[in-house]
Amino acid sequence: MEIKAIDGNTAASYIAYAFSEVAAIYPITPSSPMGELADEWSAKGKKNIFGEPVIVVELQSEGGASGAVHGSLTAGALTTTFTASQGLMLMIPNMHKIAGELLPTVFHVSARSLACQSLSIFGDHSDVMAVRNTGFALVACSNPQDVHDLAVVSHLATLESRVPFLNFFDGFRTSHEVQKVELLSYDELKELFDKKFLLEFRKNALSPERPRVKVGAENPDVYFQGRETVNPFYLRVPEIVKKYMKKVGEKTGRFHGLFEYFGDPHAEKIIVIMGSGADTVEEVVNYLCKTGEKVGGIRVHLYRPFSVEDFLSVLPKSVKKIAVLDRTKEPGSIGEPLYLDVVAATKGMDIEVYGGRYGLSSKEFNPPMVKAVFDFLDEKPFHGFTVGIEDDVTKKSVKVKNDIFTEPEGTIKCKFWGFGSDGTVGATKNAIKIIGDNTDLNVQGFWEYDAKKSGGYTISYLRFGKGRFSPYLPTKFNFIALHKPSYIGMYDVLAGIEEGGVFLLNAPWKGEEVFKNFTKKMQDEIIKKKVKVYVLDAFKIARETGLGGRINTAMLAAFFKVSGVLPEKKAIELLKDATKKSYLAKGDKVVKANMECIDRALNEIEEVRIPEKVEVFKEEKKIIKEDATDFEKEIIGPVMKLKGNSIPVSKMTIDGSVPSGTSRIDKRWISDFVPRWIPEKCIQCNQCVFVCPHAVIRAKQILPEDLRNAPEGFTTIKSNTKNDKNLQYRIQVYIGYCTGCANCVNTCPKGALEMVPVEEEIKRGEDEKAEFFDLLPDNVIDGVKKATIKGVGFLKPLFEFHGACGGCGEATYIKIATQLFGDNMIIANATGCSSIYGGTFPTIPYTKTKDGRGPCWANSLFEDNAEYGFGMRLAVDAVRKELKDLIDKVIEGNISKDLKDALLKAKELWEERGEEAKENQKRIKEILESEIENATPDLKELLIEMKNLSDYFVDKSIWCIGGDGWAYD
Repeated sequence: MEIKAIDGNTAASYIAYAFSEVAAIYPITPSSPMGELADEWSAKGKKNIFGEPVIVVELQSEGGASGAVHGSLTAGALTTTFTASQGLMLMIPNMHKIAGELLPTVFHVSARSLACQSLSIFGDHSDVMAVRNTGFALVACSNPQDVHDLAVVSHLATLESRVPFLNFFDGFRTSHEVQKVELLSYDELKELFDKKFLLEFRKNALSPERPRVKVGAENPDVYFQGRETVNPFYLRVPEIVKKYMKKVGEKTGRFHGLFEYFGDPHAEKIIVIMGSGADTVEEVVNYLCKTGEKVGGIRVHLYRPFSVEDFLSVLPKSVKKIAVLDRTKEPGSIGEPLYLDVVAATKGMDIEVYGGRYGLSSKEFNPPMVKAVFDFLDEKPFHGFTVGIEDDVTKKSVKVKNDIFTEPEGTIKCKFWGFGSDGTVGATKNAIKIIGDNTDLNVQGFWEYDAKKSGGYTISYLRFGKGRFSPYLPTKFNFIALHKPSYIGMYDVLAGIEEGGVFLLNAPWKGEEVFKNFTKKMQDEIIKKKVKVYVLDAFKIARETGLGGRINTAMLAAFFKVSGVLPEKKAIELLKDATKKSYLAKGDKVVKANMECIDRALNEIEEVRIPEKVEVFKEEKKIIKEDATDFEKEIIGPVMKLKGNSIPVSKMTIDGSVPSGTSRIDKRWISDFVPRWIPEKCIQCNQCVFVCPHAVIRAKQILPEDLRNAPEGFTTIKSNTKNDKNLQYRIQVYIGYCTGCANCVNTCPKGALEMVPVEEEIKRGEDEKAEFFDLLPDNVIDGVKKATIKGVGFLKPLFEFHGACGGCGEATYIKIATQLFGDNMIIANATGCSSIYGGTFPTIPYTKTKDGRGPCWANSLFEDNAEYGFGMRLAVDAVRKELKDLIDKVIEGNISKDLKDALLKAKELWEERGEEAKENQKRIKEILESEIENATPDLKELLIEMKNLSDYFVDKSIWCIGGDGWAYD
């Protein structure tokens, strides 16, 4: 047995690989690392417990993967798969077949939200609760060590019981949580494996030597009886699982139960829960018991089959009230799944049972929330409560007071602010592994991301100490590192810093300049709490040592120097050793660059002198303008300040729809270098505009009279198109949104663009110039054809400032499509990269023209986008047919000549989508208003119906946009 700092996905994959001969996979967040690891190990020839590499195949979808699993099991190979969310939904038909045929397997699932009013890649139990009628046994894990132990139990129990198992753990919260895990060696796992059951499985496989037919169809006379034949197999499952829990316990010293009770043996109120939340409940129960409260909790491991006998055996006879917490929502039901099972299990007992929901989509579930549930049971409890949100609509939420801290004493808590692709997340994972693998300290790591593909914020939460850590985010910190100085004034970066804590800053500032760049709130907090501040220019060190924008090595060295987690000398030795191992495969040059980076970071880090009083400070960044909409003030503002958890239910839209054109509020300033236009070199080809995926660089032809109020330095040159208006030409860069990909600079045939420090462009007023540029008329294309690179460059993009990776190839095509057709587009978007950067709440990159037209967008699933878009086309055609028939009826009535002419024109332009058709539609809408007032009752009814359908006088442009996954199918 060895101890390693790994995450839940790695623990699951390690065990699945050991017990499998075949793995049929398809990636889906957050389960993808499990399949990727199995594939990597197979490619390297890693052997399972049978002495063979696992055959790993990637299918075209999760439906295909489950079909391959079914086939492989039928033909006699031990087979597994890994999935989550919609991927698991695609497997349901095969899961029913696999269970019905009593084929042993284990599906490993990092449980994740299902797409309902919105997609979410984060964790809850929506997906696994949707498969509880398939016949799979469901095993719930609370932490990475559980994942390892119960994966072993699942693989052994499925083979003996012949019932397929689904081993699940919370997506991201457990799948990506790094902790120290004791791993059984493959030799030890082999000792647990009983070949007798493997031989029975092999004998049941299809083989021409033992020909038989698996029945394809049964009639009503026998089907019912056939379903009941499996009863004995399911009745045996609990005892078989307990048997292997005991065997694993004898190997590891960790004894699990189907249900595990913790707390006061005479508890009067308890919480029943499964998944990662159970560890948090246990921590709070232990804390409250020390204060004399009679509370407890039950952790559920074997959820299906639900053993009432085993549940009641751990339930204290003293219990009077039970709160059952489900991490899912089933609208319309009388209660969520676990609640219903507990109600059934306690039927006839004098116990009050209340069901509640928590933690949907990885919503934080922390000790104050657990205490709030116990307090709620003492008040006037009701069924169907929620905890962790403010439900001001149906008033079902429990009030939470942030009044307890239950972490083990001596725990060191660290928080790292980074940005996507800067290496911070990787660096913090390395820190955990270095400390976890080389000391006796327990470690824990969580990582929080936004949905930007790169350049978005990342927050890494690390714990180190002697105690056991529960899976909730720390709120107080001994150490905070800020790797992106532009976050100052944008986020509350020092929130939770403890007295005497350490603040490490990556910034180019020196001496007194550092403190002056902090907000007043930061300065006051640092002075009041006697926080030690250190600064390091990791950007400069990374550039000068040849590491580009990867600041991770420098900042990790600085962390080990000033954090105090380990003695500095030992920490740096371990860091250098780990760095050599990490980069050895990339050659001596890369290793040497990283070593130099470490040494420079250690030498150049400076402690900042803290003054007693400061007169100069940085202003808080005002994201939302005074004249903003309610949605921008009440939703976008808090979300962008990372205060989205405070938004109440009443402020959310009921169906997940959001206004478009809001990405421009999210000015992220993520690039240190941006393009500068050099007018005297420019040939006005607009190639730079064409290749920019983010619509950050734009061109306009401008009437001279429109330049009267131009800001100073708003340079233009005479347009070289053939026009009689003396049009001027300008390239404008929107520097606050630039990702620094340099596509434009690399494309320019004459070197009319150069990358310069963003600070220089701020001083030149380019941000203010962009605001003026926006006010100028759009789509002035005199003297150039629209369907050319130059012509498209003059059209306003209706897709802008999104979160795709810098230089993304997909996004460029979407932007161009919106320039050509955007004011009439309806988009069906497959789930994938393009749906995440195109439709992630709350800032939307699809935008509008000045007269309010623009693309409308919707997303169904990953696998059905062609059909989804086809359905949209059918709907538009159906409604337009109704409108066309209505036109014929109205024309026959007593209507004005103006309306008649316009309607006849509409029929003439029926297949057109151009400006003439749009103008005619606008005219019809205007005429209808007065026409309705003067019409006879019968005609009035027809005209009102026409008014309701008037948006359809111009045909819609239906587009199916794929994602990275859909494109590969």
